[in-house]
Amino acid sequence: MKIKNVINVLATGVLSIGLLAACSAPPQHAQPPSNSGNDNNVADNHEEIEITPEEGAELLVWGGGDEHGEWVKYVAEKFTEEYGVPVTIEEVSHTEAPGVLQTDGPAGLGADVFTAPHDHVGNMDNAGLIVENFFPEHYKENFIDAAILGTTLEDTLFGYPYAVENTALYYNKDLVEEVPETFEELLELSKDFTDVRTDHYGIMFPPNDFYFVYGFLGGFGGYVFGNDNTDPTEIGLNNEGAVRAGEFLREVREVSLPLNSEDITPDIIGTLFNENQVMFRISGPWDVRAHTDAGVNFGVAPFPLLSNGERPTNFSGIISYFVNSYTKYPDAAALYAKFATSEEMLEKRFEMTSQLPPHLALLESDVILSDPILSGFLEQAQYSVPMPNISEMEVVWSPMADALTSIWNTDREVKEILDRSVEQIEESIERLDH
Repeated sequence: MKIKNVINVLATGVLSIGLLAACSAPPQHAQPPSNSGNDNNVADNHEEIEITPEEGAELLVWGGGDEHGEWVKYVAEKFTEEYGVPVTIEEVSHTEAPGVLQTDGPAGLGADVFTAPHDHVGNMDNAGLIVENFFPEHYKENFIDAAILGTTLEDTLFGYPYAVENTALYYNKDLVEEVPETFEELLELSKDFTDVRTDHYGIMFPPNDFYFVYGFLGGFGGYVFGNDNTDPTEIGLNNEGAVRAGEFLREVREVSLPLNSEDITPDIIGTLFNENQVMFRISGPWDVRAHTDAGVNFGVAPFPLLSNGERPTNFSGIISYFVNSYTKYPDAAALYAKFATSEEMLEKRFEMTSQLPPHLALLESDVILSDPILSGFLEQAQYSVPMPNISEMEVVWSPMADALTSIWNTDREVKEILDRSVEQIEESIERLDH
């Protein structure tokens, strides 16, 4: 499939659940940024308006480390040069920020601008932690629909998107002549290569991480919620397809990865792949730079077919900036989020991290269209499904991590394990409703 077609698939299907998700109205303090004295704010007319930082504004921004952290520092410096607003950076990752903000936000300690995955939008909005995007028309015109829909609830755009990502199959070209068509063939290759005594493995991924494992579950016919992941009253994590996925995980362990789940961390996987001790790994574009810098001769491809003839339907996601509803400087914060997600800043981020930007002009550039590594991720994207962005998704991760750990480390019945996990999720959702 051509990359531009894959972008269209993302735009029309990958994150379309955002518009359907229901959420309660935020508390009174969760208002959109002011218009520096202009009474016509975005909530009323959704027109693009010019805003300037509040007098005396200074910002705290949360961001991750490594290459992303370097980019955050670069953006902060450029923003200060442009607007004269001092910016302090704290290292709080996009996965940690929503949880930290639950307590730090109301206490006035949270970042003015922070990053988060799109699946946290419903929960953050319910808690009144975020305000709407102040420049919705700009983003609708210049960003893929997937980025807009994924950070939208009830027709309100909240996010300032800066990355689109999904997992795919990394393979070591020095160890693998050709990517297998099926997982059955892949596991056959793994048999001869896997040797625990010398730390050689056919395929590696974190087996107790629902994000990485969901592709197998979805490929076999499991799902999180009903009605395209918008109906939390229907859960498909213990159906026949989900059980088959659990059994498949045990096949992978027996043939290719005979370690306990706690011994299979992303750091260990990355190190072994860099040392040519792993044939295949499942990961996202965030690991491209590390393997490139290590000199690994690798490629990225879509996942092979499962035994039912289907491809794994892995999760995809949009990472965005959000403005904290408790910020003292909403105009400056909104300006910063827009500045960070400008074409110029996102092009710089791509150079520094190799992660795909959701900006249309950049995705259609020759640099990305001609890159075989990024093409592999975009090809797998056509089979990806969005992480649900309704608030009930928050109570899925922990029970599923426990379930996957039990499936991988024990001999208990897969169905029994998944049934218990679904019971816990249903109980948690019922408590959320009360």
